[in-house]
Amino acid sequence: MTVQVETLEKLERRITLTLPADAINNEVQSRLKKLSRTVKADGFRPGKVPMSVVAQRYGFSVQYEVMNDKVGEAFANAATEAKLRVAGAPKITQKDEAGEGQLAFDATFEVYPDVKIGDLAGSEVERVATEVSDEAIDKTLDILRKQRRSFAERAAEEGAAEGDRVTIDFEGKIDGEPFAGGKAEGFQFIIGEGQMLEQFDKAVRGMKTGESKTFPLQFPEDYHGKDVAGKEADFLVTMKKIELQNLPAVDEEFAKSLGIAEGTVEALRSDIKKNLEREVKFRVQAKNKAAVMDALVKAAELDLPKALVEDEVARMTEGARADLKQRGIKDADKAPIPAEIFVPQAEKRVRLGLVVAELVRANNLQAKPEQLQAHIEEMAQSYENPAEVVRWYLSDRQRMAEVEAVVIENNVTEFVLGQAKVTDKALPFEELMAG
Repeated sequence: MTVQVETLEKLERRITLTLPADAINNEVQSRLKKLSRTVKADGFRPGKVPMSVVAQRYGFSVQYEVMNDKVGEAFANAATEAKLRVAGAPKITQKDEAGEGQLAFDATFEVYPDVKIGDLAGSEVERVATEVSDEAIDKTLDILRKQRRSFAERAAEEGAAEGDRVTIDFEGKIDGEPFAGGKAEGFQFIIGEGQMLEQFDKAVRGMKTGESKTFPLQFPEDYHGKDVAGKEADFLVTMKKIELQNLPAVDEEFAKSLGIAEGTVEALRSDIKKNLEREVKFRVQAKNKAAVMDALVKAAELDLPKALVEDEVARMTEGARADLKQRGIKDADKAPIPAEIFVPQAEKRVRLGLVVAELVRANNLQAKPEQLQAHIEEMAQSYENPAEVVRWYLSDRQRMAEVEAVVIENNVTEFVLGQAKVTDKALPFEELMAG
């Protein structure tokens, strides 16, 4: 058949579809006849309901179903014949004018754009790298020690100091009036670990058990409690208990408690370094990938299909509702979420997806089986039973699709870094882990 494709604007196209009315009517009758074998109606035995009753009850829905199927099939055939890459679902409208015995429809839709990727040699990309230093290993050891620390009550004559766990009663007032969240009894925190505002933390240092103290505290302008942000309060604090923390020594016993078979401090440090290097690798990859993707988008020219952006906005809106529901928000599925807030991000995602797909196609950057296997095995190393994790990934098509997407992005990243003007930057370990 010859398909006439009308260009409306940029990516928008229109095709007129014609279907013989008899084909529609015959299919409707066939489906109603099949339905009559199982339909139930008062006063009739199953399978003996008259066709007139079946048609009256189900005729409209069957007609709608058949029209959808037949028009959808005709559109798919027409798009294939015209070699069109359709983006999103078409909008179908029936035409008033049609030939005798015919039904005519207009299918309006968008096609995928031509993606032009400029010369990547002119793109500038900053590539970061991070080393796992002895200092990073020491800090990780400190965290592990704190996770296994114990506390013992200080002597009554000793004041609270850095690292102590204190139990206090406190009450805060602003202009002489109590405020929400400003009072607590038996409240515990550890001095010097940033659990409290710095002024509060400093004020309790040196206090002894049973002692009370009043001090002013200025809440920061950006404090999370908006009612008190930027205001000054007076706090009355009473020290109830002071406990000195005891950190386990980094020795063979400590190493064994962390599952190090050799039971040596050297083996423990080696294991920590290996785990940190694995985490650093993934974080560095993510940062470099983001830099590459930004450069790719800047280097590409394309028109965005509105249908794909709308689909992405719908997915993001649904994701936002699911997040609200997970947080326990009542009637999250009815929450008014304006779709327009997602449009900029949706456009960016669609643009990036189209650009990456074109680069992958043009440069054969698809994920290879051995790359998928290697990526899964590397991720699995951070778990107690790596072989079980590998099987878990390989047994599920959806999980494998997610792995494939990551590997493809890694291939794209390496390809672009090999083409672009790359500036290397050493990123401190702390800065990488804080990001």
